[in-house]
Amino acid sequence: MSVLLTEIENNVLTISLNRPEKHNALNTALTQALLDALRSAERDSQVRAVIVHGNGKSFCAGADTGEFSSLTPDASDQVLDRADLTTALHLAFSKIAKPIVAAVHGNALGGGAGLALACDLVVMAEDARFGYPELKHGIVAAVVLANLVRQLGQKKAFELVAMAKPVDGRRAYELNLVNRVCPADDVLGEARVYAETLAGWSSIAMATTKRTFYRAADLGLEEALAVGRDANVMMRGFRN
Repeated sequence: MSVLLTEIENNVLTISLNRPEKHNALNTALTQALLDALRSAERDSQVRAVIVHGNGKSFCAGADTGEFSSLTPDASDQVLDRADLTTALHLAFSKIAKPIVAAVHGNALGGGAGLALACDLVVMAEDARFGYPELKHGIVAAVVLANLVRQLGQKKAFELVAMAKPVDGRRAYELNLVNRVCPADDVLGEARVYAETLAGWSSIAMATTKRTFYRAADLGLEEALAVGRDANVMMRGFRN
């Protein structure tokens, strides 16, 4: 059984994490498959927006701790390769020019919470469990911190990782971590509404909007305005 399933409809690629028996925990195979699917979507002219969701009871329960036994100091190359793969995956979401919507239900914990926040938009179930429980297991929320701190701010972000207590969809919405909250049965449909709207815009205008947004997000005002100025000039050359 494939750890990842894909389907294209109305120019929207739906990527389904498919390890339901493990709550879609991220082992190396699933992590690599998801990264490959995102990179493939970038190259596919038929794809104009992407939805990421999980089959079964959860979006993604985080890293597959079953692999940790093999990631030891004696296997330093494997440790480095796995860390590089995780980092590449989380970076890919913002680097890919096509908009990505997370459809989150059930558990979105640790690396799963990180995947949700890496997406451009997030639709979350009211009863979802979103958080960073790593400290309960004697490990560290590491790569996932970068997006969390940028989107939530230091105090609330530290509370989430240090208290290791998940929040539900409503609380995640109050914290401005998600765009829409709805009953679990409606999550995928609501995500599709977002994705099909995004897929309907000019592809070059959408791609330039996303690139400009992420470039400006981490810059000071003067530098961010310069990025906007360049996009403004480029826009004049677009063909409707």
